Amino acid sequence: MALTPDGIGGLVGLIPDGAALTRLATGATWSEGPVWLPSSRRLRWSDIPGDRILEWWAQDGLLHVYRSGVEFTNGRTLDNDGHVIQCSHGNRRVERDVDGTVTPVVDHYGSARLNSPNDVVVDIDGSVWFSDPSYGIAAGTVEGHAGEREYHDHFVFRHDERKGRTRPVVVDVEEPNGLAFSPDGALLYVSDTSAASRVAGNHHIRVYDVVGGRCKNGRVFAVVSPGVPDGLRVDERGNVWSSAQDGVHVFAPDGQAIGVVPVPETVANLCFGGDDGRRLFIAATTGLYGLDTTVRDAAAVRREAVRP
Repeated sequence: MALTPDGIGGLVGLIPDGAALTRLATGATWSEGPVWLPSSRRLRWSDIPGDRILEWWAQDGLLHVYRSGVEFTNGRTLDNDGHVIQCSHGNRRVERDVDGTVTPVVDHYGSARLNSPNDVVVDIDGSVWFSDPSYGIAAGTVEGHAGEREYHDHFVFRHDERKGRTRPVVVDVEEPNGLAFSPDGALLYVSDTSAASRVAGNHHIRVYDVVGGRCKNGRVFAVVSPGVPDGLRVDERGNVWSSAQDGVHVFAPDGQAIGVVPVPETVANLCFGGDDGRRLFIAATTGLYGLDTTVRDAAAVRREAVRP
């Protein structure tokens, strides 16, 4: 699908002339949680209902099954050592995958088990921030196992691995989902996808000031329609790229809509990657799509800036 200036409205300067949306793989049930693995030049993502982790390899352009029977993994990112941090609905935890060896990072808040961690980001200090809605334990779920909300709410948490301490940092979002930091780490964006489970729910992105590892001054950043703002990414210029029903919606740092990348399937999540870091990978229902851009992921650029 070639993208013309009319088709991508407002994204001139973010999408190169002649760029085309390319379907890289298909065959999933519900694609989620993409992350680019630079050391192996692979894009890893989840087929949640299929209970599989899939990979697209740049070296051969083919789909590979990384693992099956993975307890319904969802969102993932890289930690500051380049290891995969992922959310597990089935295990009700955040976990680390190092070359196929999976170990828990956090699975409780006090004495209560987590709900079903959904998305995760790692701050420059190594702390692990994750959203914890209850989609993976809801009755009749196909994305986990039915269960109870043991702390009776849906929070965004910050976990300090060095101190073994987990605390809520966002408590005013009905069903927190996608997460992303601004380029300087001073802002945290959180999507609220409660409209996916009830008619009167929300389909907006909220933003918070990050002060001393805590979130303050929460406000609505942008409303996403049609659909909900599931997964998020922020580019090095501070623009917010959000999933939606009709594609990827892009917002300027002040919340103004810039444009839309149309995608023929409902988009769940996205990430930047590729050899130069400027390729947008889109996890959309049954497939994985790729699109060249002119920008890189804010978190990757920030990590490089402080790396010795």
